[in-house]
Amino acid sequence: MRVNHFMRRRFRAFLGPALAIFLIGYFIFHMVQGNHGLIARDRLLGEVEEAQSALAALQVERQRLEAQADRLNPSQLDLDLLDERSRVMLNLAHPNDLVIPFAED
Repeated sequence: MRVNHFMRRRFRAFLGPALAIFLIGYFIFHMVQGNHGLIARDRLLGEVEEAQSALAALQVERQRLEAQADRLNPSQLDLDLLDERSRVMLNLAHPNDLVIPFAED
């Protein structure tokens, strides 16, 4: 009976620290590996940087297209641009143009 009582006291003394160590380990693991952990944060920051660089490229492209659209505005029409775009879209050439065909592979 004394041995059984002694084992229970030892087990109870061991149970508290073991539970605390387990809980600390659990929270540390999820702090690093969890859905909102450090590794996920680094991955998300990388995705944010990629998205910001794509946004910057798209903003430059938008500014270029807006400038081109402004040149096609009827109140201030750029005739050279209109001529160029109409030739490209209709696949036509002016009678005085010299056309040089390229050999395609």
